[in-house]
Amino acid sequence: MPEHQQQSDKYAVSLSLTSIQDGQENVLSTTGEAIIRGAQLFIRYEEREQGPQGEAQSVRTTLKIADHELKLIRHGAIESEQTFQAGRRLPGFYRSPYMQFNLSTDTRKLDIIRKGRSLQVSWEYGLYVYEELSGQFALSLHIQEEPTC
Repeated sequence: MPEHQQQSDKYAVSLSLTSIQDGQENVLSTTGEAIIRGAQLFIRYEEREQGPQGEAQSVRTTLKIADHELKLIRHGAIESEQTFQAGRRLPGFYRSPYMQFNLSTDTRKLDIIRKGRSLQVSWEYGLYVYEELSGQFALSLHIQEEPTC
């Protein structure tokens, strides 16, 4: 009996993440992988963070994207979790070897546009640390499939 060929649910992507806080813009451009599981899309990529003594530290980031929710999970030198749903304030956390705290995200806007294997997400939120507003953020994420050789 021949095996059935399926379109791969795992593929390479390039991504660009733009974050604006207090008028200051940061852009991360990198590559990663996308994994489709049912109606959910997972994007995984690795970031290099600078440690307290200037050393490079690795952080693995996973974005879990559903119809009306985005979850950002980081593992490695930094452990954190943030969840975004428009019109909701949701709990999360941040941990590093030097500090840890609970946080929450109050999401004003979340737009997710998925076209085939391309994705565009934009969201705006207030970040609360110990119930105090720590900052206002506006982010946009563009993901597209990397061409295969």
